[in-house]
Amino acid sequence: MNEPQDPSHILQVGFGFWASKVLLTAVELGLFTKLGERALTAEELGRELELHSRGLYDFFDALLALGFLERDGDGPAGRYRNTPDTAHFLDRRRAGYVGGILEMANARLFRFWSDLGPALKTGLPQNEVKHSQKPMFEELYADIDRLEQFMGAMSGISRGNFAALAEKYDFSKHATLLDVGGATGLLSRLVAQRHPKLRCTSFDLPQVAPIARKWIEHDGLSDRIHVAAGDFFNEPLPKADVVTMGMILHDWNLEKKKHLIRAAYDALPAGGAFIAVENLIDDARRENAFGLMMSLNMLIEFGDAFDFTGADFRGWCTEAGFQRCEVIHLAGPCSAAIAYK
Repeated sequence: MNEPQDPSHILQVGFGFWASKVLLTAVELGLFTKLGERALTAEELGRELELHSRGLYDFFDALLALGFLERDGDGPAGRYRNTPDTAHFLDRRRAGYVGGILEMANARLFRFWSDLGPALKTGLPQNEVKHSQKPMFEELYADIDRLEQFMGAMSGISRGNFAALAEKYDFSKHATLLDVGGATGLLSRLVAQRHPKLRCTSFDLPQVAPIARKWIEHDGLSDRIHVAAGDFFNEPLPKADVVTMGMILHDWNLEKKKHLIRAAYDALPAGGAFIAVENLIDDARRENAFGLMMSLNMLIEFGDAFDFTGADFRGWCTEAGFQRCEVIHLAGPCSAAIAYK
């Protein structure tokens, strides 16, 4: 006797935007930050968030059912509180905050993903450029305060992966590290803290240098992490024993990916290592749904940019002259693709 067919997975994914928008709106409202370590009734929390009474219980109980809130008691006297995960990752006051990228998803990507169909038909970006607006990053880089706020928020999403890299990769065989596209210097800071003999350089555009220096000074690492400014498409990279790129390669088309790989090769000595931290798609392209959807996001954002497999990386690096490659899983969908010169 055949098992009865069940459409629940189809419907769950098809209506997945409901759950997504509930969580993204909670982050936008600062709900998890407002709660902090407190437990509040629906009426109390609703007042603090300035919400209308109609949706209070539906909204908070949906977050409860989805696993993003806990509640002590039922009915009007029930008190809502953060889960351990939302307290750690979605309270803006916590170092582990990953809500920055969710805020961007809510403000920008949610509406742009409505145009996935046109993106697939045309191969063209569906972001601000489609609507004759200034690209987000062009506006960000023109305002140093907004740029710093954005980079600080975005650091949360990379912290776990960079910390895993500092733990899992043997940096003891290297004396110097160059992090290309270093932003706030997060990768350099985490690796330097874990490996005190390593000297690091965080390399990014000139507008970013003051932001990186501020974070590096805050961590007391100014004597071990140098900040260098430049454009990695128009000038050689500084020399180092290991070159890292955290979520950089996927931002570009194949020609520019190969340019960056070659630039890393030229910056390394024999025996040096090039490490790309990415949401690597599995070679068979069957399992890493997040990596595949990230690649679709690159289509929506940039058109010809894309995510890739470890096998893709190996082929490009072999073409550039690297001798061997390996992949180290870091956390969740993220891995480190490593090429040795």
